[in-house]
Amino acid sequence: MFLRIGLTALFAALSLSVSARDISLVETVTTQSINSVAVSADGEVAAFTKVIPRTPYVDEDGGNFVELYVVRGESEPVPFITDKQGISNLSIHGDAIYFTSKRDDDKHTSLYKISLNGGEAQQVFSHANSIYDYALSADGRYLSFTARSEADKKEKELEKKGFKAEVYEEEHEFTHAWFVDLSAESQIAVQLTDDRQVYSVAFRPNQEQLLLRTAPTPLVDDSYMSSRYELISFAGVQESSFATVGKLGKAEFSPDGRYLAVIAAADYNDPATGRLLVFDLQNQNTVRDVLPDYPGHVQDIDWRNDDELIYLGHIGTESEVHAITMQWLETRPLLEAGEAIVVDIEATVGQSGVYVRAHRPEHPTELFRLQMQNLIRLTDSNPWLTEITMPKQETVRYEARDGLELEGILVYPTDYQEETRYPLITVVHGGPESHYSNGWLDRYSSPVKYAAQRGYALFFPNYRGSTGRGVEFSKLGQNDYAGKEFDDIVDGKNYLVERGLVDNDRAGITGGSYGGFASAWGATAQTEHWAASVMFVGISDNISKFGTTDIAKEMHAVHARSYPWEKWQWYLERSPIYHAEKARTPILIMHGKEDTRVHPSQSMELYRYLKTHGNVPVRLVLYPGEGHGNRRVAAKLDYSMRLMRWMEHFLKEGASEAPPHELPHAEHID
Repeated sequence: MFLRIGLTALFAALSLSVSARDISLVETVTTQSINSVAVSADGEVAAFTKVIPRTPYVDEDGGNFVELYVVRGESEPVPFITDKQGISNLSIHGDAIYFTSKRDDDKHTSLYKISLNGGEAQQVFSHANSIYDYALSADGRYLSFTARSEADKKEKELEKKGFKAEVYEEEHEFTHAWFVDLSAESQIAVQLTDDRQVYSVAFRPNQEQLLLRTAPTPLVDDSYMSSRYELISFAGVQESSFATVGKLGKAEFSPDGRYLAVIAAADYNDPATGRLLVFDLQNQNTVRDVLPDYPGHVQDIDWRNDDELIYLGHIGTESEVHAITMQWLETRPLLEAGEAIVVDIEATVGQSGVYVRAHRPEHPTELFRLQMQNLIRLTDSNPWLTEITMPKQETVRYEARDGLELEGILVYPTDYQEETRYPLITVVHGGPESHYSNGWLDRYSSPVKYAAQRGYALFFPNYRGSTGRGVEFSKLGQNDYAGKEFDDIVDGKNYLVERGLVDNDRAGITGGSYGGFASAWGATAQTEHWAASVMFVGISDNISKFGTTDIAKEMHAVHARSYPWEKWQWYLERSPIYHAEKARTPILIMHGKEDTRVHPSQSMELYRYLKTHGNVPVRLVLYPGEGHGNRRVAAKLDYSMRLMRWMEHFLKEGASEAPPHELPHAEHID
């Protein structure tokens, strides 16, 4: 079945196939995408936000712009708010779209609404500090939200006078839950919590209760490993909590308030959420794992009626959408694997259609409606992509040296010809509790189509420890830093060499975070396998990493399963710095200066070790204002340019010295 935008895109692609062109790095880092959606009660109207990256060399430095659009049925989307003031936390309630924004003269992010018929946005509620998350009761009378207390004015005065000492991990500033009666003449926010961190709020249908996700402190580690869901009354009294362990994901009430579905971990040592638990609140909160032994990971959930839950699952390199009934736990497919990579779903009570955001190899995340097992595309954020030459992309399977079957995504060079060997860029995902899906893989750190048109093959391996293949597979890398998991990456490269596709002497490796760890390991301990490496926000010293990260608890629970002092030498030997003297792989190291997940000192250590040994070209690039990954478009473009120049220099040109460190940015400034 050909659908509206899909058919248009097909005809456009056919008409342009004889004159298809290359993509630029600027275009790669400025592709637009749909990043949230909310649906009206009748399922006929969807509000969505579109991410608009800033224009390199033109716009001032800053984050992406976000615009609000509305689509009715299959008509063309209508822009509602495009003033670049920022929009987040969409919901539709009655005849209005609600969202949070910091607009005009606002001192803090406030709650706004705009009519579904258009018009001006109106402020609904403003607090003494920014509103992070919110929920409205079904009748619209009550508002609950999360926010911090008003800042202490004396603290600001002391800061002006130079008293700025920071007490590390002890100065907890909680985000609280607040409650407002919007029907009252004086709308006063009542603070409901004071001794714990609150991350989200939701009203339980048909009850005067709120669902909170809380943690004992605001520390990132506690958010990951020690959070829980609890029910409180409108007065703030805790009435019950839900027994879960380890990581927690999304929670959704059934329309009648009887069931609470939660995406959770299987146990405390499960690296990622992906199990689907359903609590029966009418039966003493008894819980069922409704998809036992699910071979993938549940990514999102939503209820369609009191007994039917829709879930999105990622299995291997694909995704699927299914419905499951609570009475018999029967499942039926709504969207089979292979149609698109769905990233989230939005069902409407009593309506058959489901809205999804999804991407494919030929386009970033767009908005679709899922109807009768067909995807109807509603947005086309980058129509110019029909002009771009699209490389072949497919899932490949291979055996690791110990016989374990592995998967990955292979992208062929645009001008691919059989019996020709090409340079390879292997892109390693972070986590390691993550995975690659067979969809849009173009990022500033992996400019797929740009690299493919320049004659590279690209490989995205889902090594052991990746998600998407069930809990057991995701635990295979635990207590084995840089062990079989990184051997899997080499085995994938060797598989492509054996196929006759890749030149073994022109293989490069790159990745961020845990992928940066793999890139550093590839340049040192496994240097014989790689001719170039680009390490991003990566780990080089597993001993000092434990002492400088903001997720030490999570690292121990779901990655290391041990502490450095239990086996100092092992931790040292599983660190790239230990193997620095062996290094013969030119390595470009890049890092955000404000990174709290993997401290920049990790990159500085490896740089200094390699620089002192002097056996190999090495360069360190730091990005001020960036954290664990670049957020601003200028930093993204700079990264892409340095990545590709490093690979070109060593994989194609066979250079022995580092290329110049300057980039031609100034040429683009008028």
